Amino acid sequence: MFKTSLTSLLLFVVFAVNAQVKDLPAVGTSAVVGKANGIAVEVKVQGPSAQETPLQIACVFEYTEGDITNPPALPAPLNGMLHLDEALHGMITDLRKSGKFTGHAFETLLITPPPGTIKAKQLLLIGLGNRNSFNAEVMYTVGAIGMREALRLGVSAYSHASDIKDAGIDSPTAEVAENVIKGAFDAYNTQLQLKEKKMSVFKPVLKLTLLSGPAFYAPSSEAVKHALTAYQQ
Repeated sequence: MFKTSLTSLLLFVVFAVNAQVKDLPAVGTSAVVGKANGIAVEVKVQGPSAQETPLQIACVFEYTEGDITNPPALPAPLNGMLHLDEALHGMITDLRKSGKFTGHAFETLLITPPPGTIKAKQLLLIGLGNRNSFNAEVMYTVGAIGMREALRLGVSAYSHASDIKDAGIDSPTAEVAENVIKGAFDAYNTQLQLKEKKMSVFKPVLKLTLLSGPAFYAPSSEAVKHALTAYQQ
């Protein structure tokens, strides 16, 4: 009887997990959830290696051995940072492991991916610092850095992947998404003010895409909508 009960429980768990997966949005699902200052903000279920964009932003922590391949990192099928690293033939891991890119907080590295690797024309790595001391407030500055780099490069659109969950950090999804958007739009507003004073010249950004895993698409979308209300006139 115990064996029968255990079998029934396992079948129930498998059924529940499968049902939950079926309810999640598929890869490629996207929606423009709001617009402010002429910038449309899209949330999309996609990994950074597969996103077609002039500029892809990806965030990484300081290196620890196996940090994107071993638990608590997300499993390989769901791990966007792992896919990005593999598409670039392990280059991101090599840079981090060798200390050429340490991943210290707010450190940046701009890469032009070789043809046939990832779909983005340029890749910007932004460091998040020590994984054990991560705070979601860091993402405000990360969002600002991403926008400023997009303006400096003159791209009309760019994509952002926080990649925090990929590294196994149980971060607050909504707070991370809100902080990225707030940082980006505050940075953009600063440049608009400078432009009005004839102290800045830049090509407008027309679209910002926030990449998300299937399980985090809905909370990210709601968080972005909420963040944008402060910038909509």
